[in-house]
Amino acid sequence: MGKTRAIITGVGGYIPDYVLNNEEISRMVETNDEWIMTRVGIKERRILAEEGLGTSYMARKAARMAIEKSGTDPDSIDALILATTTADYQFPSTASIVLGKLGLRNAFAFDFWGACCGFLYALDTAACMIEAGRYKCILVIGADKMSSMVDYKDRATCPLFGDGAGAVIVQASEDEETGYIDSYFRTDGKGLPFLHMKAGGSVCPPSHFTVDHRLHFIYQEGRTVFRYAVTNMSDDCALIAERNGLNKDNIAWVVPHQANLRIIEAVAKRLDLPMSQVMVNIERLGNTSAGTIPLALWDYESRLRKGDNIILTAFGAGFVHGASYLKWAYDGAAAAAPAK
Repeated sequence: MGKTRAIITGVGGYIPDYVLNNEEISRMVETNDEWIMTRVGIKERRILAEEGLGTSYMARKAARMAIEKSGTDPDSIDALILATTTADYQFPSTASIVLGKLGLRNAFAFDFWGACCGFLYALDTAACMIEAGRYKCILVIGADKMSSMVDYKDRATCPLFGDGAGAVIVQASEDEETGYIDSYFRTDGKGLPFLHMKAGGSVCPPSHFTVDHRLHFIYQEGRTVFRYAVTNMSDDCALIAERNGLNKDNIAWVVPHQANLRIIEAVAKRLDLPMSQVMVNIERLGNTSAGTIPLALWDYESRLRKGDNIILTAFGAGFVHGASYLKWAYDGAAAAAPAK
């Protein structure tokens, strides 16, 4: 019997209906379409505007699609891992809410907090769980309602983020020609001052002061974050490529976290890849944090072929970063997502 491999057998996604474009953003803060497009490459983003709906709503929509498209029996799912930074509640876990709504009777669930790297880390965790032989089918979701923590009076951050969710089914396989192969992850503890939310945690609990002083929104020092993101994502991809014999001739796709188009272009340049081999949807979805990588896979599923060499990479708050390498396990055209 060969080594057990973890393979992705299905992809699902969900984006809200409401489109927040740059024209509307320019009526909120002093900015314009040209400024936003030149600096980050975002034209519009989706917002979950309906009252009372949170991250779990988008997550279960994406998960249900992945389950149905892959033909997975819900009772065969052993675990559900939800990567998010925008939990529905402080507790219980958002994953437990999603599990309940999906009716998964034989699974356990937990949230994974890895900021914009959350999905990448959760996927690696699921792969390790499957390769260890204790689990055979795991549902991995990346979902964030970033609009819940965006200050729409802050011109530096409000154009960047959108809401959305993506999900994949990860299953055990004996096929040695496909599957999850390698990863490289690191965390740089210097990241706290440059990207965080000042209030809401145990260090600075919510109070009238924190609300009055607008401390429950994203704070980012963009230039510093940009510099570290370019360096780390590029270096991580180059390392993964080198130790697995990958180059511009045999890499089918790079799937980068969708934070900034200039960062994505820098990663492609480091690998000497044309942008036609890089999954990009930032122009219409913005930065959905843990949702960006699975949403890109969902968007590009019809172009994926069995055996494609794919590198995933991300960078996020806490200066968490990394890259993963997998060989795609099925022809995506037959299972492509319906028109969005």
